[in-house]
Amino acid sequence: MAVTESATGGPVGEAHAAHEGILRRQSARESRARTYARALPIVPVRARGLTIEGADGRRYLDCLSGAGTLALGHNHPVVLEAIRKVLDSGAPLSVLDLATPVKDAFITELFRTLPPGLAYRARVQFCGPAGTDAVEAAFKLVRAATGRTGILAFTGAYHGMTTGALAASGGAADVRVARLPYPQDYRCPFGVGGPRGAELAARWTETVLDDPKSGVPVPAGMILEPVQGEGGVIPAPDDWLRRMRRLTADRSIPLIADEIQTGVGRTGAFWAVEHSDVTPDVMVLSKAIGGSLPLAVVVYRDDLDVWEPGAHAGTFRGNQLAMAAGTATLAHVRENALAERAGLLGSRMLSQLRRLQDDFACVGDVRGRGLMIGVELVDPEGEELTGAAEPVTEAEAKQATGEANARGAGDELRTRDGAVSGWEGDPRPRPRPAAPELASAVQRACLERGLIVELGGRHAGVVRLLPPLTITDEQATAVLDRLADAVSAVARDPVRHGARPRRPDGHQEPAD
Repeated sequence: MAVTESATGGPVGEAHAAHEGILRRQSARESRARTYARALPIVPVRARGLTIEGADGRRYLDCLSGAGTLALGHNHPVVLEAIRKVLDSGAPLSVLDLATPVKDAFITELFRTLPPGLAYRARVQFCGPAGTDAVEAAFKLVRAATGRTGILAFTGAYHGMTTGALAASGGAADVRVARLPYPQDYRCPFGVGGPRGAELAARWTETVLDDPKSGVPVPAGMILEPVQGEGGVIPAPDDWLRRMRRLTADRSIPLIADEIQTGVGRTGAFWAVEHSDVTPDVMVLSKAIGGSLPLAVVVYRDDLDVWEPGAHAGTFRGNQLAMAAGTATLAHVRENALAERAGLLGSRMLSQLRRLQDDFACVGDVRGRGLMIGVELVDPEGEELTGAAEPVTEAEAKQATGEANARGAGDELRTRDGAVSGWEGDPRPRPRPAAPELASAVQRACLERGLIVELGGRHAGVVRLLPPLTITDEQATAVLDRLADAVSAVARDPVRHGARPRRPDGHQEPAD
């Protein structure tokens, strides 16, 4: 393409005017509830793999991937071929819940990928074409199967935007769901982190379930994300997840795994629960299973299938194009070992990104699993938050570990002030306050450099990377270079990049 032409073939000036006009009309006509369009003022007209091209002719590396929907990137050849095959065949495109060859092939491929303990006795319910409806269906299912009504969920969770899914998410205002602590290292709710923090979170859950005065009756189910995405890219510790499986199984509480964003190879296993060798009773699936098109299902153990006909339905649950695209995607990920590659490449990317912590005080933490990566931005001048245990030195940690093992005390360590710590010699700093304005500035700086990233986390202070599983090594290097350059630019001059300056009292200046 000539530099004087746009993506649509016209002069650059005309293309820019068209681009601006579309954005103006969107702002004037669409709902104030729109989100991504506010932070990413682009007008995509073409896309392939990792790359998006805007109406103004600019190209971007897309590490948003439709919020994780595009496992194979934009317009992958196997997906396009599957869609064209259905269109050319004359097959019906929407069939409610009728059986079709396209649907049969999708279910067969889906069941082939499921954890073995679930696959051989699975049932599947097709839902409305969004993950949040699958969550609603899962709640309805376990309530019908158990005769109970309550749901256990976790702080920081995100399960969708409909009423029931919102009630189980971390930002719920009208609480109808019991909320439990989700373990994490950087902002551990118990101030210790590591295995000890996860143990305390599990113990809290066990106490809530077994204490007759906890105020939480035996629930219909427990829902969790193996990696909290919108909550800030927080992977669940494997031991903790196994503990949740034991606690729920011993008490006949169905365990619901929300794999809407973590599934189809994203975390380095086909399903993220497989890292922990956990078999849930119910899995809610969407996003990547539709191969870029809307599709959502609930997969569950056959003995939970107590629904009456019509107990859950959805007009568009028979989307044949999505099923065909989904079959092609699932098979391509499985046959080409893309989950394993995501694990290896993700580990390398995390290792390189952690260098940013050494170089920039505003980078508080880097974490993730596979190609689900988060970089948390913090206020480098903010006070360290209280509640985190004072870290011990490496020598003290080793000595304490030896003493603890001699006592048979497992991995418990004590800090200088006597508090129990599970850090096992990892002298992590106390967390500083989240810096959502710095994160937004980094997102804008990334866009200027041709990189699309998402924000998440408790205070929208985490820069998130969700590249397609097909990203090449060279593309990964380009992504890391652009992100590092954006972080460096914002760290050097945050005000120039839109972050408000601080007053002498430590508070930010108000926005104009």
